[in-house]
Amino acid sequence: MTDEEETEEPSGTRRRALSAVTAGRAGVRHIAELTGREAEGVVFVQPEQDGWRVGIEVVEDRRVPSSGDILALYEIDMDREGNLLSYRRTRRYKRGRGDDGEAH
Repeated sequence: MTDEEETEEPSGTRRRALSAVTAGRAGVRHIAELTGREAEGVVFVQPEQDGWRVGIEVVEDRRVPSSGDILALYEIDMDREGNLLSYRRTRRYKRGRGDDGEAH
């Protein structure tokens, strides 16, 4: 089983559409390239009408001890092939601070 599926464009060319797994991986790569920061992991992957929205947790500031690290949540919008359309930082918080119940 593959993580991608082929789709045919109106022009007759074939493109690979992302699965949720590959969308998450692509989102992590985009954030690392854009911010230069290390991703902690994917928080959510959500299909959209024309692609994917991915939430990625990033270490913004490392502290000693690590419980003092400052983390951020970034949201990325990509098309079906994984091309970046937009990104934004939606939250900053200290590691270990419980989820505040925000809906995404």
